[in-house]
Amino acid sequence: MHTVKHWFNDSLTGQGLLVLVLGVGLGALFRHDEHPGLWVAQGVLYTAVVMGALAVQRHRTSRATGAGPRAIAGLSRKIRHREVPRDPQERAVMRRLVDDQLGKIERGERWLPYWLGFMGLVAAGLLVLGAARGSLVYSLVVAALVAAFIPWILRMRRRALGLHHYMRAALRERG
Repeated sequence: MHTVKHWFNDSLTGQGLLVLVLGVGLGALFRHDEHPGLWVAQGVLYTAVVMGALAVQRHRTSRATGAGPRAIAGLSRKIRHREVPRDPQERAVMRRLVDDQLGKIERGERWLPYWLGFMGLVAAGLLVLGAARGSLVYSLVVAALVAAFIPWILRMRRRALGLHHYMRAALRERG
C-alpha cells in the first residue's frame, strides 16, 4: 500500500488514472440516464484539463527550484513528514521549494476571502434556486458540502503554512 500511495503522489500517470476513474464514476453516478460512452468521453476531457494544469504547475515549480518533477514530489513528501535533508544540494533545492510554495500561499492570501465569499454566494444561490423550483434536497446537499469545504480549505492552508515555516526554520538551523 505504501508504494501505491507514493506512485499516486509522484506519477503524473497515476494521478491521471485516478482523475479518469473519478470522472467516469461521477458521470455514471449523477448521469446514469446517459450513454456510458459519454461518461468516458467526459472523463477523458476532465482528465486532459486536470493533467494539463498539473503539468504546467509542475513545470513552473521545477523551473523555480531547479529540480525535476519527481525530485519535487519527493521533497514535498519530506516537507509533509518534517524530514530535513542531509545533502547540501538537496537542502538548497528544498529551500527554493519552500520559498516558492510560501510565496504562492502568501500571494493567494489576498484573494482567499473573495474566493470563500464567492463559494458562499454560489451555495446561497443554489439554495434559493432549489427553494424556487421545489427540489431543495440537492441544493441542501451542495450547500452542506460547500459549508464543510470552506473550513477544510482554511485548515489545510494553516497546516501547509505551519509545515513550510517549520521547514524554513529547520533549514536555516542546519545549514
